[in-house]
Amino acid sequence: MRHARSVTLRAWWDELAGLVLPVACAGCGRDDEPWCADCRRLLDGPAWRCETRAGRLDLVGQAPLVPVWTLADFRGPVREAVVAWKDRGRHDLTRHLAAAMHAAALDLAPRFGDDVLVVPAPSTPAAVRRRGGSLVGELARAVGDGLCASGSRAQPVAALTRRGGDQVGLGTRARWANVAGQVRVRARADVARRAVVLVDDVLTTGATLASCHAALERAGASVVGVLTLASTPLPGGRPTELPGLRALAARV
Repeated sequence: MRHARSVTLRAWWDELAGLVLPVACAGCGRDDEPWCADCRRLLDGPAWRCETRAGRLDLVGQAPLVPVWTLADFRGPVREAVVAWKDRGRHDLTRHLAAAMHAAALDLAPRFGDDVLVVPAPSTPAAVRRRGGSLVGELARAVGDGLCASGSRAQPVAALTRRGGDQVGLGTRARWANVAGQVRVRARADVARRAVVLVDDVLTTGATLASCHAALERAGASVVGVLTLASTPLPGGRPTELPGLRALAARV
């Protein structure tokens, strides 16, 4: 209830601010709309499997650690919107991006089970201060709400903490080195013998999610899946959805 009230107040404030300050779509720049209908459709789903895009999510060529679902490629208007949301103060996008994650969670609920913890991938303390809070935490709450709306028992829990620097601008090896050993389960977080759904904004190399997975597994949790807003396409202009992934998702 408290979260719903805060979202309502934030939406009211965003609309009031729009009357005073010029607003443009964070994705395409269209005037007078923070997130236009054309850009919104890019996140309308259904979610699709993308873990084969991230080399850090496999174990020396074996099967990927965990299934990862995403809503869009991290490029074009989606990339512009996520960057604006995270690093340019466009917190008016939170309710729109959260709504897309809520809808995706509602569809994916049968794959995650009926009793899960929803855990956001942690940001560094510096990033949380700069952004005025945990934005991925907002997505995790929306995922939890979507799972609960489906009849699941889902509880969002900020179970992870992270040290080190941001991943922005780092290559694959540098990302892994930057995050390796930096993710920990919080001392008071009770995750043992619990099923966990991880939530993040963007899947890039998978280094952060692999570290989150390792920390949770060491604490006795079982990560049953990951949901992200977007994932970075493979080099070489590959198609938005890798061949066969939608068919695979229907069988798994």
